[in-house]
Amino acid sequence: MPLALNQTVSLYWESTGEGAPVICVMGLGMNATGWWRTVPVLAAAGLRVLTFDNRGVGRSDRPTGPYTTALMADDAVAVLDAAGVERAHVYGISLGGMIAQEIALRHPDRVARLVLGATTPGGDRAVAADGPTLAFFHRRGQMPAEEAVWASVPYNYAARTRAEHGDRISQDIRQRLRFPIEPEPYAAQLAASLGHDAYDRLPLMPAPTLVVHGEEDVMVPPANGRLLAGLIPAARLIELRCAAHLYPTDEPDADREVAAFLTGNGTASAP
Repeated sequence: MPLALNQTVSLYWESTGEGAPVICVMGLGMNATGWWRTVPVLAAAGLRVLTFDNRGVGRSDRPTGPYTTALMADDAVAVLDAAGVERAHVYGISLGGMIAQEIALRHPDRVARLVLGATTPGGDRAVAADGPTLAFFHRRGQMPAEEAVWASVPYNYAARTRAEHGDRISQDIRQRLRFPIEPEPYAAQLAASLGHDAYDRLPLMPAPTLVVHGEEDVMVPPANGRLLAGLIPAARLIELRCAAHLYPTDEPDADREVAAFLTGNGTASAP
């Protein structure tokens, strides 16, 4: 089992495919299995895809908090080191997108291109989810694992997916339940996401950036994607119709657009 080490924390990672490397950083409470739809798409485009379990989840260590997105960014860089990669593309979703911002800002020499999916710049000027949505995600960490993932469905998926593609949701949930998160690390990751604030630093972002956001995202409202695209120099924005927070499931073409951006092919226009 490959492991990276950041100080005393061991981090599980995997590598798939060959070519220019891209490290994928997953969101709150999820681990490398959350990329199961994305990995084959990026690998087929000629990329070496690195995935890993953030601290607190999956096969990585579960240190006590507090966690910060800066600390978790350093975890990702430790994975690059373990994989022998000097410079990579970075693709983050949700909390992973916040971590990805910190990777690019703290370690600019390690980042080639950046994809920020379903995420936020953080801070007081970001657009928060509504009260009931925030309350649910505070409660979620105390729910039994299977109850939690099913209760999250209305927050994670678009209306069309829930109505017409329940099979996709079931497939995702089977992957998620392989390594369910526990209450304490969930709370530590949630605190990291709520404490994230890169707003004032984003105009200094050196990496070419693609921002991807679902128009139906209630967990991280799509106004945050527009904020990111407006703050980061020359960033490109894709807003996905009929897609919510877990847009790779709602809109399967989304990761093909990401692959086109990372490989320099295509226009990365909204599907």
